[in-house]
Amino acid sequence: MRLQLMCWPEVESYLEKSCGIIIPVGATEQHGPTGLLGTDAICAESLAWSAGECAEAVVGPTLTVGMSEHHMHFAGSITLRPTTLVTVVRDVVLSLARHGFRRFYFVNGHGGNTASLNAAFFEIYAEAPRILDGGDDLRCVVREWWTTAAAQTLSMELFGDRDGDHASASEVSVAAAAYPEHVKSAELDPDVPPTTRVFGPADFRLRYPEGRMGSHPELATVEAGRRIIEAVAIDLAEEYRLFLSEE
Repeated sequence: MRLQLMCWPEVESYLEKSCGIIIPVGATEQHGPTGLLGTDAICAESLAWSAGECAEAVVGPTLTVGMSEHHMHFAGSITLRPTTLVTVVRDVVLSLARHGFRRFYFVNGHGGNTASLNAAFFEIYAEAPRILDGGDDLRCVVREWWTTAAAQTLSMELFGDRDGDHASASEVSVAAAAYPEHVKSAELDPDVPPTTRVFGPADFRLRYPEGRMGSHPELATVEAGRRIIEAVAIDLAEEYRLFLSEE
């Protein structure tokens, strides 16, 4: 049920039964010396695909680049401006809405996207009634996967207080489960700086020279990632079903 692997008659048939879609959104940015640059997008995509299977929902294409300005002093990171991300989300949602989709459930893999996603939703709510029949009925929500009950429970069970906030053991594990042939290793400083607020890319690199925020990704494993995907997908699927049933 991945949109990109469907043909248009299959989408029309789906829309006769449901107006909901799951859309993964992530980022392409540094995740420490061992984390893949695509970790946030990989996590969102893997979890969205699994949740879509559980909920029998179409899953849209992954938005793989997000708002990552604060990571731009690390090689390979790519960022959209916040306003660009707002526009991209607006265009994706309203494109799909023109075909009849009305419930958009975003699985977010990157905290830096959240403000832009919520801003985009209100841009959409302002515009949809003017350009779509039934546009007032359009709804969008976003869920940061690591805030689900299953993710938090497994984080504590698997990693205790060493999971961290960026380049976390949880997210590196999920990416490892998705791409076990690309697991990386490196010598990591055991005294990783704790999480604080940051004010831009230079400030981030100064505070976190390795790119980690209170995290210990050396604890990540493929098996842990598989457990996280399975458990979190169930939570996401249940929340998606409730979202579809809301008045």
